[in-house]
Amino acid sequence: MARRDKINYYLDIAEVVGERSTCLRRRYGAVLVSSDRIVSTGFNGSPRGRKNCCDEGVCYRKKLGVPSGERYELCRSIHAEANCILSANREDMAGATLYLAAMSAESGELVPNTEPCLMCKRLIINAGISSVIVRETRDTYRCFDTVKWVEQDDFSEVMPRGYSG
Repeated sequence: MARRDKINYYLDIAEVVGERSTCLRRRYGAVLVSSDRIVSTGFNGSPRGRKNCCDEGVCYRKKLGVPSGERYELCRSIHAEANCILSANREDMAGATLYLAAMSAESGELVPNTEPCLMCKRLIINAGISSVIVRETRDTYRCFDTVKWVEQDDFSEVMPRGYSG
């Protein structure tokens, strides 16, 4: 019997963590690993004690027709990456790898081309996490080096076209 490779092992765990998600659109699961040890996990869901979308039976962003990836301030949830970072010690995050998996809440299928949003990228950079590995299919994934995110400086991506400051 062949053993599961370590990256997909952690991505499998991220998928299972995502099953705890309370979002009606996407179920994200994140696992933070340092020195081959799981440091923390996180899924997307409402802050502790607040109502969850799955309990309310409504996604306000979906109800308002907000496209995926926009207007996160209208969402009840905290992203999986942020919850994972909130649950970890600073010392454990430096140089760690964050594993991320996203599934459609409706179909349960993996969501291709997933990556952290701009705010989560900033949190990941500030936490000192060195890489992010995102599941594409059951056996494939994409790797992101957070140093490249620092070098790319995403601020220009969010400014209106023609803005000269």
